[in-house]
Amino acid sequence: MSSFGRIFRTTTFGESHGQVVGVVVDGVPSLIELDKSDIQAQLDRRRPGQSDVTTPRNEADQVSILSGVQNGMTLGTPIALVVSNLEVKREDYQNILTVPRPSHADYTYWMKYGIQSYSGGGRASARETIGRVAAGAIADKWLRKTFGVEIVAWVSSIGDIELEKSVSALLDEKITREDVDKTVTRCPDVEVSNRMAELVSKIKEEDDSIGGVITCFCRNVPPGWGEPCFDKLEAMLAYAMLSIPATKGFEIGSGFAGSKMRGSHHNDTFVKKNKKLGTTTNNSGGIQGGISNGEDIIFRVAFKPAATIRKPQITSDFDGHTVILEVKGRHDPCIVPRAVPIVESMAALVLADAAMLQAARCYKA
Repeated sequence: MSSFGRIFRTTTFGESHGQVVGVVVDGVPSLIELDKSDIQAQLDRRRPGQSDVTTPRNEADQVSILSGVQNGMTLGTPIALVVSNLEVKREDYQNILTVPRPSHADYTYWMKYGIQSYSGGGRASARETIGRVAAGAIADKWLRKTFGVEIVAWVSSIGDIELEKSVSALLDEKITREDVDKTVTRCPDVEVSNRMAELVSKIKEEDDSIGGVITCFCRNVPPGWGEPCFDKLEAMLAYAMLSIPATKGFEIGSGFAGSKMRGSHHNDTFVKKNKKLGTTTNNSGGIQGGISNGEDIIFRVAFKPAATIRKPQITSDFDGHTVILEVKGRHDPCIVPRAVPIVESMAALVLADAAMLQAARCYKA
């Protein structure tokens, strides 16, 4: 489906090489100050053509607000946002009409629908995430203004190059999006970022691609957000993150490393903090029993190498004949740096929906 959320609800539309991509955002409260610049800032961080480590497709990705906002204030009605596709090159994708790209969605879309939007991958393209980022920017602003929630993500690894500085150290440094954006890879360590950039450049020269991991934290999330059982907060975050193109893994708090620990070491014992209960450690990643506990929510998302590469590959066409596929077009050698605002935006959409569900539960006439 193309919709996400229950009260703060987002529906994206459009294909990679169609006329526009966009989103309809429903459930946004009225009387929130909202300007195009609030949305454009995150879109600028996501857009292609930012640096040598991203795709050379150079789209401005300027957003237009079609409805739901009047004189800089939200009306409480659905907000429709669109971004035009200007650098469309459908001719670059003629050969995939008959040959599905390895590890892309060409084959599965054809099996599901009996037709595919072959130009750029259609809805399977990362261009679909423009709508998510636009909607997430609205959710992000509302969360900051209403609750003081701060969401920051960064690249913690590309290939086998990892940021060794711990998450807790970065949180102690009060890392911001501005700090993250100081490097082209969005890794908040200049030396590590330079090594990552060199690796991506090498991969790009080889007409190949490489993946990586993004770490995200959400600060000042009040305790009590999230639902029991099936709609646990970490389950909704995992659902949101794994809906992003090219994601292959999600872990929160101690993640898989926690499976190697003893309960006596893993348990987050309680202590009084600022007149409230808090925890001495945060192996839970800010969520216990599917509900936020007031500590920082910390999770990681793994991205596979981009499926579309220029390097020739021996594969099969739709009829099963062996062919050599050489893909044209402009593609990211590493999608991870541009995925940072996408991860932040999806986290904002999850938290905004959780906040509204909790407010509805606590409502008194």
